[in-house]
Amino acid sequence: MKFLEDPMKTMGAGFALAVVLIVVYLGLTGIGAGEADWFGLVIRWVHLLAGITWIGLLYFFNLINAAFLKSLDGPTKNAVIPKLMPAALNWFRHGATVTVLAGIVLYVKLYSHGGTGAYALAIGGLLGIIMLGNVHGIIWPNQKKIIAAVAAAAQGTPAPPEMAQWGRTALLASRVNFMLSIPMLFFMGAGSHFK
Repeated sequence: MKFLEDPMKTMGAGFALAVVLIVVYLGLTGIGAGEADWFGLVIRWVHLLAGITWIGLLYFFNLINAAFLKSLDGPTKNAVIPKLMPAALNWFRHGATVTVLAGIVLYVKLYSHGGTGAYALAIGGLLGIIMLGNVHGIIWPNQKKIIAAVAAAAQGTPAPPEMAQWGRTALLASRVNFMLSIPMLFFMGAGSHFK
């Protein structure tokens, strides 16, 4: 079980297990491989995986990380932020991009003919697009400056006076996304229930 010690190997094992279980499922149900909408199924799966990554990190940042970082002293922040935030924000912003792009493809494929479910998903999708704009237009640019300033501070360079404002701007944009995620998730789940 050495693969469980490396998250990338664990993720690879999860994908391999999914393929095995899909083959078993097809065998048990008698569904032919050609009978499934594989494109739609894989796009929805990618949308869900990326969305869980994105929104999971959004909730982590807002419910846990923000308060945790406030509790640290300066030297500890200088050690933690450059190690934690680049990787976390990398998964966060790429998760956001993949979620929205896969969601757009899925929406066009499944709901191009309209209907009440399509309207519900469109509301959720619009909220997701606004949130993506916040990620790439406000949160990441400000966090990138903070990470660079904190890394420089660890080497003895004084923190720029604007750093507090960068943090506040990123925090408020993240809180807006946190707030928007609640109705966004409702409308994304509600589409198939409104007929």
